Amino acid sequence: MRLTRRELLAGAAATAVAGTSIYELVDRLGSAPARSAASRFPQEQHVLDGLRVVRDDGVEVIVPPLHHRIVTAELRVNDDRQSLVAARDQLADVLAQLEAGRDPTPAGLGLTVAWGLPYFERYVPQLADEHIPDDMRASRERGKRVKALLHSMRFPSDPDSVLLEGNDVAFLLRSDDRNTVEDATQALLALDVLEPTSVRAGFAGGGFDGGMSLPKKMALAAKIPGADLVPPTSELFLGFTSTQKAGLGPTRIANLETLGYTNARHGYFDGGTHMALSHIFEDLEGWYLTFDFRERVDTTFKPGMKARRGAQTVRQGAKQVASLAEVRHDFERSGTIGHSASIQTTSRLLEDVRGTDGVLYRKGTAIPHRADFNTLDNPFAWSARPDIDKLTPEPSAGVHFVVFNPTSDDFRRNRLAMDGVLPDGTRLPFQRGARGQGLNSVLETTHRQNFLVPPRRHRSFPLVDLIT
Repeated sequence: MRLTRRELLAGAAATAVAGTSIYELVDRLGSAPARSAASRFPQEQHVLDGLRVVRDDGVEVIVPPLHHRIVTAELRVNDDRQSLVAARDQLADVLAQLEAGRDPTPAGLGLTVAWGLPYFERYVPQLADEHIPDDMRASRERGKRVKALLHSMRFPSDPDSVLLEGNDVAFLLRSDDRNTVEDATQALLALDVLEPTSVRAGFAGGGFDGGMSLPKKMALAAKIPGADLVPPTSELFLGFTSTQKAGLGPTRIANLETLGYTNARHGYFDGGTHMALSHIFEDLEGWYLTFDFRERVDTTFKPGMKARRGAQTVRQGAKQVASLAEVRHDFERSGTIGHSASIQTTSRLLEDVRGTDGVLYRKGTAIPHRADFNTLDNPFAWSARPDIDKLTPEPSAGVHFVVFNPTSDDFRRNRLAMDGVLPDGTRLPFQRGARGQGLNSVLETTHRQNFLVPPRRHRSFPLVDLIT
């Protein structure tokens, strides 16, 4: 949808973008599950309570919210203290109004505010240098100080065209109620301290109750090439379940301080986390017509992984975690790298760890906490720079990939492992787009950026309260 900013902020246009037309079908084609209530808002912005857990093929699966939106923006604020304090108060008031009377659950509103390095470098550079936590592990390994938030980078499987973005701020909105998400989107778009750069929309919902899943229905409705090949009850366009409870890091394990990866404990950002945001196109025809079911299991999980034919939820608990030796051996034997197996070499705990929250996290526990969702954006629902972002009106299958990690470097390690660059220095010899990379051969990343998510108490213009 090619709208100018003026049109975007006009009532009818804002409604159109917030609702993003095709996604109005989500309520007609899907339904919200029953949710439990939450007693209070946690200090962590990324924690969403009241999530339903179901069993699919005997595996616990988390049912995510139906509706998702991301609003990215640059700031229209002078860099003097008075202007920044006024902007902070204005945003804080709007955020409080959006959450008033709502629980931090899918039945209410999940609202996460994340800040990019351009914000910290422009507005509060000295305070950021002092208070953004250090990545202790990366600093030890590199022999120099490494911050928890780093600029995003390109990875071996990325196309040369991937855009490394420079947004000041990103807002992640999640709810089962479309009106709630639309109201929040419009309220953010109307803020005069923000210059919106994109609106990104999507949905989630598998057919765990036996009916046709939302991704299948939406792909068919949008006439996406390969939609007829998507399994009827698939949670994702690519056919497998991604929200297994054992495959998602427990919510607070991704905090900056929990595992001791940073020195954030008792500091300004204690209770915060890191967020990586990407948009990725998915080639459904290439996936389903080029790879048979056995090959899809091998490249999504692990070569030779046992799975009932047609299964969508393949067990990924601690007992299924692959070792470095297994990943190397599987590649030497088959020329194939399992997506999950390779990432597990960096994304799972190698030993039991007692977190700073007092929880004992067992060996094999996942660290990243993903919040990605299906999209038909191409690549966004709206862009302030449609030519640069290559915005087109035709729907396209993809995912807005959102993941919370303790640091930028932790995300980097996971993403490199996905490309066969393993934590012991091993580099599996892949050509970009090689068939042996399976999933990578049908994925095309278009945009990427890293963000720091402050704790709730500092979510509006972090560090401005420290300016003297």
